[in-house]
Amino acid sequence: MEEQTIVLILCCLGSYLCVGDVVGVEILSKSKLEKCEKGSDCDALNCTAKIVLNMAVPSGSSGGEASIVAEIVEVEENSTSNMRTLRIPPVITVNKSAAYALYELSYIRDVAYKPEEYYVKTRKCEPDAGGDIVKICERLRDENGHIIEHTEPTCCPCGPQRRVPSSCGNFFDKLMKGKANTAHCVRFPGDWFHVFGIGQRSIGFSVRIEVKSRSTVSEVIMGPENRSVTSKDNFLRANLIGDFVGYSSLPSFEDFYLVIPRQGKPGQPEDLGRNFSMWMLLERLRFTLDGFECNKIGVGYEAFNGQPNLCSSPFWSCLHNQLWNYRDADQNRIKRKQIPLYGVEGRFERINQHPNAGTHSFSIGITEVLNTNLLIELSADDIEYVYQRSPGKILNVTIPTFEALTQFGVATVTTENTGKVEASYSLTFDCSRDVSLMEEQFFIMKPKELATRSFKLYPTTDQAAKYLCSAILKDSNFNEVDRAECQFSTTATVLDNGSQVWGSC
Repeated sequence: MEEQTIVLILCCLGSYLCVGDVVGVEILSKSKLEKCEKGSDCDALNCTAKIVLNMAVPSGSSGGEASIVAEIVEVEENSTSNMRTLRIPPVITVNKSAAYALYELSYIRDVAYKPEEYYVKTRKCEPDAGGDIVKICERLRDENGHIIEHTEPTCCPCGPQRRVPSSCGNFFDKLMKGKANTAHCVRFPGDWFHVFGIGQRSIGFSVRIEVKSRSTVSEVIMGPENRSVTSKDNFLRANLIGDFVGYSSLPSFEDFYLVIPRQGKPGQPEDLGRNFSMWMLLERLRFTLDGFECNKIGVGYEAFNGQPNLCSSPFWSCLHNQLWNYRDADQNRIKRKQIPLYGVEGRFERINQHPNAGTHSFSIGITEVLNTNLLIELSADDIEYVYQRSPGKILNVTIPTFEALTQFGVATVTTENTGKVEASYSLTFDCSRDVSLMEEQFFIMKPKELATRSFKLYPTTDQAAKYLCSAILKDSNFNEVDRAECQFSTTATVLDNGSQVWGSC
């Protein structure tokens, strides 16, 4: 079977579900009726001939879900010059999920939500003092009873200009009770958060294609991770070619960390949870991963105790710019009806709604319409065609005379369907010499309907001349039903506009 080029006409059905701004599909190129070849590809269609359709499928508004139903109504077959109507049009249903941006996650460490500085007014403070003297600031021990480094208290002298102003008492108090001082320490009560590095990003969505032909239903499901699929019955094959979008709303988080509340044990979580109101995206420079820097998220015991001039520094020094500070700043913005700066919720849509969501990725919804280019192949072995044929007539052809050096002339042809049924026609306009060839035009006329078509005339010479042309009308079987001979002239170029002379047939 020789290769035949066809045009597939898709009509959106009245029963289609339309979500957001989706109103139909767009044919991107002429499709072909081709031979089915058997090679090493195990997904080849089981057929002798196939229909290949290239189409663009838009998503819903803001990248949301969309569903479209369309049917293949007519084909144009160049090899036989026949415009044919499919007797039983295949119905194509395309369901497209909401589109999302997917980001890879890598667990880094846990950090405290709100580190706290504690102090105890006491006497005889020493780094190794027991709980009876320094109370909460006593050195900490791990589960094996070993002392945790850098958890000892820092002892500051009494006085009005100290970290915590305190009275030193009188000489007798010092002599009888010991030297007055304050013990300072950092502790991490309350909530902890997981910290994740954010890596490679990708686009995610799924497309379900269903084709009903006669009593047969074929179905495939595909997406960016599965771009070529074939139905079980080998009737339908689909390829995802690509997407037409600039992704202007797709952010990059390579310089950020994602923090989420810790629900269970420390370390890599088993579940990210759904408490999106507490999820935050913060620049990496706001963190200290080793805990050695003050005033950064993740600050540790060593940074607090090792800060210079601790006893003369303000209370809470070293513990600024923590997670709770950014959370409070966002809450204040929300109360003022402003978008949060750090929180995920309120800035993005459809958070972590991607399929098979786990602990190694998170996603946000794409907020722009995503047009996906699909190449769909259908087995064409059992397709039957019908077509309507009706006589027609050329009523009039007019061509204004134009100057030889102007850009082009225009031939206007008026035709009529003189039969009793609606039918397809083709119209050609051919000139004898020195005029560029014109593309054949295809159109449909209802009974007794008049149709006017225009052709642009491009002479190949700049000399004044006369031309002989023919307008030819063909029916839906591409048989000639009428012909009109006519002529027109071009004039030499003049500087003033003269009166126009009209050629006619």
